[in-house]
Amino acid sequence: MSGPNLLDVRNLSIAFGAAKVAQDVSFTIAPGEKLALVGESGSGKTVTALSLLQLNHDAVYGGEIRFDGKNLLSLSERAMRGVRGNDIAMIFQEPMTALNPLFSIGNQIAEVLRLHQGLSNRAAALRTVELLAQTGIDEPARRAAAFPHQLSGGQRQRAMIAMALACRPKLLIADEPTTALDVTIQVQILELLNRLQREENMAVLIISHDLNLVRHFADRVGVMANGRLIETAPSAALFANPREEYTRKLLASRPRRMVDEAAGKAADPTPLLNAQALRCTFAIRRGWLRKQTFVAVDAADVTLPRGATLGIVGESGSGKSTLGMALLRLSPATVQGRISFDGHRLDSMSSAAIRPLRIGMQVVFQDPFASLSPRRTVEQIVGEGLALHQPQLNLAERRAAIVEALREVGLEADILVRYPHAFSGGQRQRIAIARALALKPALLLLDEPTSSLDVSVQQQVLNLLAQLQRKHGMSYLFISHDLAVIRAMAHQVLVMKDGKVVERGAVETVLDRPQHPYTQRLLAASMYAGNGIGKDLPTDS
Repeated sequence: MSGPNLLDVRNLSIAFGAAKVAQDVSFTIAPGEKLALVGESGSGKTVTALSLLQLNHDAVYGGEIRFDGKNLLSLSERAMRGVRGNDIAMIFQEPMTALNPLFSIGNQIAEVLRLHQGLSNRAAALRTVELLAQTGIDEPARRAAAFPHQLSGGQRQRAMIAMALACRPKLLIADEPTTALDVTIQVQILELLNRLQREENMAVLIISHDLNLVRHFADRVGVMANGRLIETAPSAALFANPREEYTRKLLASRPRRMVDEAAGKAADPTPLLNAQALRCTFAIRRGWLRKQTFVAVDAADVTLPRGATLGIVGESGSGKSTLGMALLRLSPATVQGRISFDGHRLDSMSSAAIRPLRIGMQVVFQDPFASLSPRRTVEQIVGEGLALHQPQLNLAERRAAIVEALREVGLEADILVRYPHAFSGGQRQRIAIARALALKPALLLLDEPTSSLDVSVQQQVLNLLAQLQRKHGMSYLFISHDLAVIRAMAHQVLVMKDGKVVERGAVETVLDRPQHPYTQRLLAASMYAGNGIGKDLPTDS
């Protein structure tokens, strides 16, 4: 990493109209160096990275971005096309939206090779298979013919990396490349990027809101807040002695143990939710006539005491979300087994008979932007369940209940007429919680409610959920692949793999002394990814 810098950003400013989103940003990257830009959503890290390729639509730039001796901000659009993908490549946060759903993975990678390197169709096809193999995709020739929706999240991210590496770029920009992935897949992707970076002597700019994750990857870390780069230091120095208060706050924003240990130990021994030998199957069509049965959940037993939290963990495809939805009779799967909720046998009831009971069981989904209707105001969203389940309320009474629910999640009544797009991710998740809370349910199913949030916002939402549980005595089914969150929130935990419960017990027992090799592997991956689930987690005071 000696010699002149590959990238030299000098006093960069970025504005959209009158709004300045980045000011006086300066940093360098040497050949073969790994630099991380970290910060919360809205800090300016992604817009700064996109400026290197002039991909911010309608942006006005100031300052200089010198790459390999050239000022990229002075280049024409035609000249920039030669830089994009060829000298500087980018891996986007969500490969499902970055990849074209109408073309196979192989076609999309081959297109880059034909455009930038002038390869023939055959040479591009051979190089595509080679790239997919290099990124660790099994059966690369077969996967090249697959469409994005036919691959798992980890495979799609590997395909994006293969596309980015097609022209052997000097600089790779990785924008939140592991945010939505399970911890084991996160580790695989980080190890892959590390290996490829060494093999190609490639510089890497990684964008993340997770300081602990980049600790294992980056040579240097830059911290952004409010459009400014407030601190830059070698990784070891920054983690050992952060200079800025904001950096110290980010480092401290890991989940803390915050549950009421007495919950679930009340005099009433009857569980709120109980399931025995639960089995969920899907019929998958193979060809025109033949169908195959896929077992998503197999022989699962579940017990959830009143006022307690049961965590369900496992990788994507393990069956945890299917199990959660089946327990509430919301799954499209064929469900067998016994399910009891608040004294009612759900497994023997029709959908119409269950409908009145849904006031007592509500769901908060992973992505609040997708689960909140963009065409409805906050008042309409939060009041939807009240209108359905409590039609006897007049307009004034319903509005009072909506305002009360919003205030319980820390939002004021002046947002009633606004729409979801006007809020941050954390605020949208609070609205989703308020929608569920308005009905005063006994049970909340929380399906990855914090996985898409910054660590500091995640901590705020977890604190809110813990406070609401203590206040209302609700029971939580908390689904997550993040073991640190489960340690913070749950009393009991189920570990799922391939549709089966492989380990269960008290959180401290399972996470401190795991017995099953799969649980041990999840814990090891969490520690590598910096998710901080060790025994030293402080108790919430």
